[in-house]
Amino acid sequence: MQTNFYIICHLKTPAGPETFGRFDIGNDREAAARLFDKLKGDKEVNDQNMLCIELMETVNELPVNINVLSCTLDQLTENCRIITKEVFSQYNLGSVL
Repeated sequence: MQTNFYIICHLKTPAGPETFGRFDIGNDREAAARLFDKLKGDKEVNDQNMLCIELMETVNELPVNINVLSCTLDQLTENCRIITKEVFSQYNLGSVL
């Protein structure tokens, strides 16, 4: 069974975290980790954080959290730019994340 990696974006709501974005980033664990390491944010996540991004993988078709960052709106904007650029390069130019 193939493992896939993706990054989700979610925000804090009164009902709990609400996912509003997802980036599928392939099936290479090392490349996914390198991409996530490029992202801006704080590794200290707590209940006060409004915006978070998570590196996820599927294991036996179930989601598993690998890493998480809290971020500001400006950092989220930059992270979306970084992810989009890297995914574009991977799929269109054949480069590794």
